[in-house]
Amino acid sequence: MQTRRVLSTAACAALIGSALALSACNTVHGMGQDASAVGHDVSAGAKATQSAVVNNTGAARN
Repeated sequence: MQTRRVLSTAACAALIGSALALSACNTVHGMGQDASAVGHDVSAGAKATQSAVVNNTGAARN
């Protein structure tokens, strides 16, 4: 009787864990999109800074 209870609990935990893992797929996808957007913003900021340095100092652009 004790073995059956342990197996039932383990099966239930596995089912809940699987459901959580599958529902996290959308979350991970969204996180990837957010990270990509941050990368684009950093890149745009770097280009703007480079342009400002070139315009204000006359430094040559590489």
